[in-house]
Amino acid sequence: MLHVDHVSFAYDDVPVLEDINLKIKQGEHVAIIGESGCGKSTLLKLIYGLLNIQVGEVYWGEKQVLGPLYNLVPGESYMKYLSQDFDLMPYTTVAENVSKYLSSFDPQEKEERTFELLEMIEMNDFAKTKVKFLSGGQQQRVALARVLAQAPDILLLDEPFSHIDNFRKNALRRNLFKYLRKKGVTVLTATHDHNDMLPFADRVIVLRDKRIIAKDSPKNLYQRPQDIYIASLFGEANKIPINIVKSYADTKRRIIVYAHEFRISGKSGLEVSVTGSFHMGGYYLIEGIYEGQNIYFHHNKAIEEGKELFLNISIELINKRMSGV
Repeated sequence: MLHVDHVSFAYDDVPVLEDINLKIKQGEHVAIIGESGCGKSTLLKLIYGLLNIQVGEVYWGEKQVLGPLYNLVPGESYMKYLSQDFDLMPYTTVAENVSKYLSSFDPQEKEERTFELLEMIEMNDFAKTKVKFLSGGQQQRVALARVLAQAPDILLLDEPFSHIDNFRKNALRRNLFKYLRKKGVTVLTATHDHNDMLPFADRVIVLRDKRIIAKDSPKNLYQRPQDIYIASLFGEANKIPINIVKSYADTKRRIIVYAHEFRISGKSGLEVSVTGSFHMGGYYLIEGIYEGQNIYFHHNKAIEEGKELFLNISIELINKRMSGV
């Protein structure tokens, strides 16, 4: 088990994290999300031992993780950290970068293992290519295979797909997280992309204003977000008064509604004036104004600017969101 025990940290007396307390089971996949600058990367660096913990402690099982004041070479052998700085060997080949960390006792097994890892990241065709000739996204994939070659018990991923194009990204996510779960590796993924964690993480940690503000399964956080900040990490979201969309409701409480959950209504609901349409591929994101507030919703075609319309939501959605606040 990984235990982050009431850890706080500051850069030059500027607080970044305060009283972070986490317990993560062996083999669990936990995603860490939050706006840029909320401390996601700093938390991973503290867990790995790249930074000295100022308040609190970090343990993997019974072993305390110590920072650079105690370890000449930061980090622990059972833990690997994939940062946004890939730290590859540019003048050696892709295969050499990966195989360097595999046992040479059985050359055939080493070759097969290298092939397996390159196949997972879809880089077999580049096995003999020197790293310096690769794109940023290709280098990120090689860096990923290299940390996997070291067979860690716990893997810390900092925006692991940030340089990879969408054509490769979706398949790589599925391949990687399926592989890590099969191997029983404990995973912490710091990300700003909900696609990195919604289908894959067991739990999600939400950071804001230096603290953890929510811990739950990705499904629960998505379906019943505590506030608009959390909802916005999953997609375009709005906060609206219930009694406007349901006139018979006797409450002025506001609930969070994602853009895809609105439906255009003929006679009643939230009265909106359309201000723009944005083509998103399979749908349009429509921007509108309600009492000076921007409202966003999905529709199957563009809507002319200035058009007045009503938006509504289901009673089932209202009940679900109200039960979560």
